[in-house]
Amino acid sequence: MKWEGNRESDNIEDRRGDGGGGGGFGGGRSIGLGTIVIALVASYFFGISPSTVLSLLSGGPVSQPQSQSQQAPSRAAPAEDRQTKFVRTVLADTEDVWTQIFRANGQTYAPPKLVLFSGATQTACGTGQTASGPFYCPGDRKVYIDLSFYQLMQQRFHVSGEFAQAYVIAHEVGHHVQNLMGIMDKVDSARSRMSATQANAISVRLELQADCLAGVWAFHANQARSILEQGDIEGALNAATAIGDDALQKQAQGYVVPDSFTHGTSAQRVRWFKQGISSGEVKSCNTFEVKTL
Repeated sequence: MKWEGNRESDNIEDRRGDGGGGGGFGGGRSIGLGTIVIALVASYFFGISPSTVLSLLSGGPVSQPQSQSQQAPSRAAPAEDRQTKFVRTVLADTEDVWTQIFRANGQTYAPPKLVLFSGATQTACGTGQTASGPFYCPGDRKVYIDLSFYQLMQQRFHVSGEFAQAYVIAHEVGHHVQNLMGIMDKVDSARSRMSATQANAISVRLELQADCLAGVWAFHANQARSILEQGDIEGALNAATAIGDDALQKQAQGYVVPDSFTHGTSAQRVRWFKQGISSGEVKSCNTFEVKTL
């Protein structure tokens, strides 16, 4: 992936070395990957929180974000090591792409903050922990990531390559886009009236849409800045395959329970990322309307 020399984002809080803090998750709902046993395998990949049936799909207005909880105190500027600069550059690229897409639809994009942490950190959704993997908290509109997750990607999932790492960030930013569009609120409201199986099924659609939105970002970033190199897309598809619910459950317990899926199968995750990166259109990501995922 070609990224060096591109713009770096200032929307980063570096909390590494703060000492973390707090007990388990409480308060608002954060969107992360997994639970219990699978959390150790899967929750290290892509988090999300629900809300909104894509306003851009119908051309309707983007709903205003809800009032936010109290903001955390300002943090020190992020370090200048290569990995941190990579994260800052990828985040800037998502800002540029989504600003243009929102503007083309007569809307204004409000970018998220990305928080770098080690071990644990306080969020508007409770205490975020490394074991939860990268996640998005709609309560404070921030993406949280412990960069040691990238080592886990390589060691446990055998997924490497900087574009696969960028896919992680783009997926979480996809959840932020869903939040701004009101999709998360609608999904959360619907889930509260559903059975557990039905709620899981709609969460799958939310996650697959974030995968597709990550692909939309990649399409536009590559058109504007030629970021893709040979093997990059394959690396991202390998990542999507590795963290399908079926693959993760087989790895964790030796069998799958489809009714418990919350993120989609490997094949579904690959399909929707490919849908986004091949079309570059938000309207192609309407996972809530299709009969077959």
